[in-house]
Amino acid sequence: MDLTSDQEVLDAALTLIHSRQHASPKRLGDPGPNSRQNEQILGAAAAAPDHGHLNPWRLIVIPAERRHLLGEAFAEALIARDAEATEVQMREARSKAYRSPFLALVVARLDPELGPTHPQERIISAGCAIQNMLLVAHALGFGAGLSSGRALYSPQMRSLFGLSAH
Repeated sequence: MDLTSDQEVLDAALTLIHSRQHASPKRLGDPGPNSRQNEQILGAAAAAPDHGHLNPWRLIVIPAERRHLLGEAFAEALIARDAEATEVQMREARSKAYRSPFLALVVARLDPELGPTHPQERIISAGCAIQNMLLVAHALGFGAGLSSGRALYSPQMRSLFGLSAH
């Protein structure tokens, strides 16, 4: 690249980074990304820094036809935390699985068998993968956001996705 194109790339990158805003999953709706756009979004994750080339994270895309399983895991996690949760709260917990037309779970692999790279570096790599995905979604014109919560760390979630302790 020459100096002019370098500056154009820098300007575009900075514009993209500084213009991206979090979009709450409650506010995301159809139309979502098509299959080519999904590939671009997911492919951007692969460009994340990865010390030791471990691929220390995994992406699990949750298709619409499987969201009911996620909804049940959210409800079960709520009951495990609060045995007195109301039916309204249970319904709200289940509804979280149906927010947004595209939903992916990012899982960081922290198991010692993966190698000597410190677990914090693996988490940072997963965070970079997420940021890349959010930026590409934004560049494609989609709202996107990052969600977390206690249910994501629950035994119910680990069971649903077959996750080990690490």
